[in-house]
Amino acid sequence: MNRRQAITATATTALGLSLAAPTLADGMDQTSQASLDTVMSFMGAMGGGDMDTVAALMHDNMVWQNEGDKAMPWIGPWNGKEEIFAFLGVFSKNLETTLWETEDAFASGDTVAIFGRMKTKLTRSGVETTPFNFALRAKVKDGQVILWNWFEDSYAVSRAFHAK
Repeated sequence: MNRRQAITATATTALGLSLAAPTLADGMDQTSQASLDTVMSFMGAMGGGDMDTVAALMHDNMVWQNEGDKAMPWIGPWNGKEEIFAFLGVFSKNLETTLWETEDAFASGDTVAIFGRMKTKLTRSGVETTPFNFALRAKVKDGQVILWNWFEDSYAVSRAFHAK
């Protein structure tokens, strides 16, 4: 899948990501603030379907890790831009984000943690999950995201994926 296809495919799925609340960080050191800003910009670009900005903010050696049911085609890890863009196309064909609420975001040096609530609808089954908590651990290197370690209620998502 090329970037243009990924833009179209990802825009609807990631719509909720664009709703991430702006983060104000009092007393944060420059490195931590820059890391937080990079991750929030990456998340906002994903939500807006701006794959050119996503690519610019993505380190060449980025790893995107999703844990969960290996029967779901978007479970990773995904390594490097080419694999990640291919994954995003598969992800967006299978899952639509129907609720996204960022509740907390923190940074320490190159590491960022984001917590919130979301709901998803699985296109294969048409089933929508109930709201569940998510967490993200991201790392930034040289102004780009190098790690995206995603945590969600993978059991609820798997149950919705396999529902008939």
